[in-house]
Amino acid sequence: MRRRRSSSDPSSESLAGRRYRDNLVNVVYVRDLYINISYKRHVNMRKLWLIGLLCALLAFTSVRAEDEVDVDGTVEDDLGKSRDGSRTDDEVVQREEEAIQLDGLNAAQLKELREKSEKHVFQAEVNRMMKLIINSLYKNKEIFLRELISNASDALDKIRLMSLTNEDALAGNEELTIKIKSDKEKNMLHITDTGIGMTQEELVKNLGTIAKSGTSEFLNKMTEMQTDDQSTSELIGQFGVGFYSAFLVADKVIVTSKHNNGTQQIWESDSNAFSVIEDPRGNTLGRGSTITLVMKEEASDYLELETIKNLVKKYSQFINFPIYVWSSKTETVEEPLDEAEAEAEKDEAETDEEAEVEEEDEDKEKKPKTKKVEKTVWDWELMNDIKPIWQRQAKEVEEDEYTAFYKTFSKDTEDPLCHIHFTAEGEVTFKSILFVPGAAPRGIFDEYGAKKNDYIKLFVRRVFITDDFNDMMPKYLNFVKGVVDSDDLPLNVSRETLQQHKLLKVIRKKLVRKTLDMIKKIADEKYNEKFWKEFGTNIKLGVIEDHSNRTRLAKLLRFHTSHSETELSSLEQYVERMKEKQDKIYFMAGTSRKEAQSSPFVETLLKKGYEVVYLTEPVDEYCIQALPEFDGKRFQNVAKEGVKFEESDKAKERREAMVKDFEPLTNWMKEKPLKDKVEKVVLSQRLTDSPCALVASQYGWSGNMERIMKAQAYQTGKDISTNYYASQKKTLEINPRHPLIKEMLKRVNENEDDQTASDLAVVLFETATLRSGYQLADTKEYGERIERMLRLSMNVDLTEKVEEEPEDVPEETAEEEDGEDEEIKADDEEDEATKETEQQSSSEKDEL
Repeated sequence: MRRRRSSSDPSSESLAGRRYRDNLVNVVYVRDLYINISYKRHVNMRKLWLIGLLCALLAFTSVRAEDEVDVDGTVEDDLGKSRDGSRTDDEVVQREEEAIQLDGLNAAQLKELREKSEKHVFQAEVNRMMKLIINSLYKNKEIFLRELISNASDALDKIRLMSLTNEDALAGNEELTIKIKSDKEKNMLHITDTGIGMTQEELVKNLGTIAKSGTSEFLNKMTEMQTDDQSTSELIGQFGVGFYSAFLVADKVIVTSKHNNGTQQIWESDSNAFSVIEDPRGNTLGRGSTITLVMKEEASDYLELETIKNLVKKYSQFINFPIYVWSSKTETVEEPLDEAEAEAEKDEAETDEEAEVEEEDEDKEKKPKTKKVEKTVWDWELMNDIKPIWQRQAKEVEEDEYTAFYKTFSKDTEDPLCHIHFTAEGEVTFKSILFVPGAAPRGIFDEYGAKKNDYIKLFVRRVFITDDFNDMMPKYLNFVKGVVDSDDLPLNVSRETLQQHKLLKVIRKKLVRKTLDMIKKIADEKYNEKFWKEFGTNIKLGVIEDHSNRTRLAKLLRFHTSHSETELSSLEQYVERMKEKQDKIYFMAGTSRKEAQSSPFVETLLKKGYEVVYLTEPVDEYCIQALPEFDGKRFQNVAKEGVKFEESDKAKERREAMVKDFEPLTNWMKEKPLKDKVEKVVLSQRLTDSPCALVASQYGWSGNMERIMKAQAYQTGKDISTNYYASQKKTLEINPRHPLIKEMLKRVNENEDDQTASDLAVVLFETATLRSGYQLADTKEYGERIERMLRLSMNVDLTEKVEEEPEDVPEETAEEEDGEDEEIKADDEEDEATKETEQQSSSEKDEL
């Protein structure tokens, strides 16, 4: 920067002035230089700040990426909570390692194993198969434990069979058990068996079969059978899909297995791929397999001890091998006191016992002082202590064992009435025990037919499948309890698929036959007093519903008859007591035995010595109508047409002559007083003491049936068939030997327009309607007609009206009237007193 001289005279400038000017210029130069440097530094700082920000973002992103790497596939419950923010990286890493630890393998070891393991990738079609298994075959997630326990039982069966021919087969581990352990902290469930185990090749082959040639065949066959509307349950079990039900509740499945012919291997899968590697821990199992499920978040309930115990007892209670669950219980134990507690107790004792005399036997050894403490003890608890007695021969099982077994599985406190233990062979082979309970279950007919029956429990190879069947037993046998165990049914199927299996129909048919045989063998006295009292209605419903077993069920029926006042009779006993040439079984229905026994329809039958069956329950008449005949004898309702008796020639001639004599009366009743009310009027063979009776046609309703039908809750009066039966006209049968009928015939012969005869005919018809069990169409008119006849019989004028009751005067009105009367009386007295006073004053005036 150049120095400038003054425009004035430069020579006149002094040395001091030049120095001052030069210094000022230098200051300005330094200022400009500082400003320039500061600007450049500001720009550089902004660049540095931007670079630092980018580096921080990159570092944060890398940390997030590292955090998202989940080595063991588990999600910690408390991840992300506020307390984690204060932890160092070392603490977090250590916590993750502890959480991932599996049987001695930490996170780093597992990671290294996964990197070195032999990996297998499932084919694309396996995803279809997995969705089919999880979403279609299994609707209930809890069956995963049933499937895994069943597989463990199969493995134990195999090693047991091998041990029969190879003594060294059980050398690795002599016990044959299944053990289940829940680890809620690590979110894992372990199922361990000491079965045959698997080598590395078998793990790939058995657990990876679906990933190979079997998948296409499985899917193709399933698609074909669904297209042909066939049952797909035959395929299940052929491809080993039961194991994969574990993915219903688990994100990851780890199988550790040891076979006698190989080293211990680890198989791991997340349902998309699987890997296999030799276990670096060596032989820790001895022999067998451990399945470890890393549970899903929504499946955490299956880690609860009570849930596991309930599932084991529900599905696997009768597995042949013992099943243990690692569970806890609280026990009270005595522990020695520590020194501080002992000294404190000693001081208290000395304070309390200062005045007491020292014990003489000081030489005796003093027992250590203890205290009672409640401790939680963990141990293996046996779940299946009940043995499947149906697997034994019936002759080897005692009655006490049957009773104990029944009470255990049915939760009933009473002894069973009877039981049957059998093995069915043929198209399907199964073993079963059926029981008849001592008393009918409460509400046995509530929602009859709609309520599902859970008394028959279906097992396949001692593994419980379901008790939720609609068709395992017919509705009328809904009281029978028992178990059915078959080896011919596929195990790895859902309830919906198994319910449609064709073999179930065969099982049902045999169960019904065996149940009826069991009931038939009950002693008569025990049958009548206990079974029929509790389950008689069920047998009658069976006659109505089960056409194929109707003959067998008919032999189990019991009814009251005219043969005995107290004892029940079977139809076989009735047929044995039938009279010669009697070709029908006579029955009478009513609300009670007394009503049926006093009915006019049975008068002649009882007089001639015929036995009559009394139907006193609403279902009885339905039952007999569904039973066309028994032992070649047809049933005859004595309240309907068709009752005829054997007659001699003379009796037949007398009846024909009587019909001719009473023809004027029968025609008159049909055409005049009872017109449009009856189909016809005929002379009766069934009446003895009653003047007449109303008889239904062969296909009409009896009085009892009409009463039942009209009492139905759903009856609307618009049903065509109901209206048809209800509108059927009846036949009026009259007794020609009754004096009223004779008198009526006499009056009609004298005068057909006799009003008394007409009224008598109508009253007899209405009385017969009531006695026959029917309802009157107009009860008011019936009452008025009875009243008219009573007036005539008692010589009371028909026009005389009922005396009117005098009206009661209300109390308030009466009090008011009394008050008014008193006021009037007082006024009258006052007027009289005034009048007397006036009269006295006037008389005094007159005297004056």
